[in-house]
Amino acid sequence: MSLIIDLLTREDTCASSNDYNGDHWNARISSIFVVLIGSAFGSFFPILSSRYSFIRLPNWCFFITKFFGSGVIVATAFIHLLSPASDNLGDECLGEPFTLYPFAFGICLITLMMLFFAELVAYRYMEAKLGGFDVDTEQPTHTHSHFGDSELFVKNAGHEHNDKQFAAQLLNVSILEFGIVFHSIFVGLTLAISGKEFTTLYIVVVFHQLFEGLGLGTRIALIDWPKNKRLTPWLLAFGYTLCTPIAIGIGLGVRNTYVNGSRTALITNGVFDSVSSGILIYTGLIELMAHEFLFGDEFKGVGGLKKMCWAYLVMCCGAGLMALLGRWA
Repeated sequence: MSLIIDLLTREDTCASSNDYNGDHWNARISSIFVVLIGSAFGSFFPILSSRYSFIRLPNWCFFITKFFGSGVIVATAFIHLLSPASDNLGDECLGEPFTLYPFAFGICLITLMMLFFAELVAYRYMEAKLGGFDVDTEQPTHTHSHFGDSELFVKNAGHEHNDKQFAAQLLNVSILEFGIVFHSIFVGLTLAISGKEFTTLYIVVVFHQLFEGLGLGTRIALIDWPKNKRLTPWLLAFGYTLCTPIAIGIGLGVRNTYVNGSRTALITNGVFDSVSSGILIYTGLIELMAHEFLFGDEFKGVGGLKKMCWAYLVMCCGAGLMALLGRWA
């Protein structure tokens, strides 16, 4: 603990001011509400579409949204989290030990391994509590109510909810939201105090939040929520919707005092981005890619290979577009 305090309080030779220049004040205020709307649309729309027939879209739309969102999440982990984390923790002004070791990648690796261990413990706990839960054969992330199936909007009255599958899915989506929300907070702070690049960053952040929201919202909507948890999907979407606008508001409030290039800010942002990248890398590669493509039932049977190729192409488009946004944010 003393080492951490020393690293944070050591004489600051990094930046002493931020890029805020006072321009575009009205636009900065508007960004709170525009980002709020973009985040809300992305996260709530898949949930609403899965529940209400009057806004129901063709199944292929949800198929695209599902796998596009998977690509977005994977690209976010590498381009929007791990890369800036490496830049922050590798800044020359931090001095030793940051200049001697790639801490961002180390923290990401530790997070990934801890997350895997936590899931092992959680699954074994669920096995003991619920009984007979075979984690080797039953895939926790797959559900027969996925957007690619026509059964999404028609529930069989005789179908019983699978508690074991639900517990695993709830754990996975909670981990995913945790990683995304942490990242979104720093996105909002950065936008609020940005300088001459504000206009470009404004546009990019809106699309960034929209795409991430679609990825998260789709995964939330895929879960067959029991009646006693009927408010949970709305709360998860609501939490994502609010985090970035609130961060923008806080950033505007401390625009003259918060220095995102200071020693404390570089270390804090770098550590949190590293942790978030580990979470999203694990979730994206294991839960969203491996389980969906290799172990899920969606691509089995007649036409499965063709459907898988389309899903892979859509996922690549999502990853590519999100990676492109990394050019500006």
